Amino acid sequence: MFSLRIIEYGSGDYQLMVSLRDAILRRPLGLTFSEEYLQQEINDTLIGCFTREKGKGEIIIGCCILTPVNTNTLQLRQMAVEKSYQGQGIGNSVLEFAEQQAKTKSYTRLMMHARKEAVGFYERQGYTIDGDEFVEVNIPHYEMSKQL
Repeated sequence: MFSLRIIEYGSGDYQLMVSLRDAILRRPLGLTFSEEYLQQEINDTLIGCFTREKGKGEIIIGCCILTPVNTNTLQLRQMAVEKSYQGQGIGNSVLEFAEQQAKTKSYTRLMMHARKEAVGFYERQGYTIDGDEFVEVNIPHYEMSKQL
């Protein structure tokens, strides 16, 4: 069983979220987060997926960030699921929760820079590729979007 919730910037949950993102998205590419980079998230919508594990208590197993692009569009960023929980529907649940948050705030479009390896996941959720492949953080990406 897991729960989804909004995370407060700078909180203990936020620190757990940064650690998950670092382990799944940054370290494998030899990258780290700078303090300046993280400070840009102060006004973003931070989403976490949590579960309880015996002996560990509550842990974060998935997350993403919603960043305003304009009055209609949010950018989904930093989507990550703990490796041992991948393939269990956590990513789907995080994405559905993010879409619901966007709709609640009257946004009509969600877009992202999806890693090439994740394109199939997003396509199954109704996202489409907008344009050609490009390189970001030294790996292939596609811009993808969905009307909400």
